[in-house]
Amino acid sequence: MQEPQLGTAHAVAQAAPKLEGFAGDVIVLYGDTPLIRAETLEAMQAARAEHDIVVLGFDAADPGRYGRLVMDGDTLERIVEFKDATDEERTITLCNSGIVIADKAVLFDLVAAVGNDNAAGEYYLTDIVALARTRGLSATAVTCPEAETLGINTRTELAQAEAAFQARARAQALEDGVTLIAPETVHFAHDTVIGRDAIIEQNVVFGPGVTVESGARIRAFSHLEGCHVSQRAVVGPYARLRPGAELAEDVHVGNFVEIKNAVLDAGAKANHLSYIGDATIGAGTNIGAGTITCNYDGVMKHHTEIGRGAFIGSNTMLVAPVRVGHAAMTGSGSVITSDVPDGALALARARQEVKPGMAVKLMDILRARKAKKNKENN
Repeated sequence: MQEPQLGTAHAVAQAAPKLEGFAGDVIVLYGDTPLIRAETLEAMQAARAEHDIVVLGFDAADPGRYGRLVMDGDTLERIVEFKDATDEERTITLCNSGIVIADKAVLFDLVAAVGNDNAAGEYYLTDIVALARTRGLSATAVTCPEAETLGINTRTELAQAEAAFQARARAQALEDGVTLIAPETVHFAHDTVIGRDAIIEQNVVFGPGVTVESGARIRAFSHLEGCHVSQRAVVGPYARLRPGAELAEDVHVGNFVEIKNAVLDAGAKANHLSYIGDATIGAGTNIGAGTITCNYDGVMKHHTEIGRGAFIGSNTMLVAPVRVGHAAMTGSGSVITSDVPDGALALARARQEVKPGMAVKLMDILRARKAKKNKENN
């Protein structure tokens, strides 16, 4: 924390106690500049082999009120803030991003020597370059595209940064051999990993922590977060994978199916309108439409285990903790509250009764009641 806020050099000085005992290079980054690439930082570190201080600069289409980098060949002589710059210096288009790398000892020694004799009365980190030059130290600048240095000060700029990130992520995915059916509709997180030859259909959203292996297909309007999708698996359309979802090879998860903290082994299928939470589903098992693992008792979460090659009938309620064995089956509409052995069929529903003519009589009674109520209201 920087309190009071006395400028960028003063801000960097606040980090000194956290780095006590550390030896090596320190990179000063800015929390409101999220689009800096790792490759850019690597280029700065490479330049450190020949210079004591390396600053990141960019050629601005409209330099505006950015600080300017005053160069002499590949030597950075000084950085001048706009408000302190001469008219000639303001014509320079090479601008300062604020990002700098230097040896920790050198950096904090220079920061300690920075004064506040400037138009704002602040301690500028940019002054370390001129101070370094007076001490016989060398400085240079590495450049990157202006878009990479986009800073965020408003919600509008935040939206612009997000759009820039998404454009970069989509382009990288395509370059890596991922098929994006409608790239502009796919939204990535910063750590999304997608294997070559995976297919991503339109309107898919990736939250943090998603890995999709090669050859998998994510169908339209699906939402994935904190999950792993293996080769040849198919997800969606309209599916939701929540944190802890683990899909093995050839798994199918279909429309309006939600998976949370559950493992589906190879070839398992849950194709329609189901919720699978806190569960282990064996290889080749089929989950019928409308199946729910009832995993929450209002206080605790409980686990459901379904073995290999099982068949879960439509509209089955699995009240956890419960186990359905290998090659076992549940009848449609069952509420399963006890374990089902391997190979067994479990039926848990009330016996059906048929009352001839009762439907017509009941509807006549209800219509009469409605007519009476309408007459009374009028």
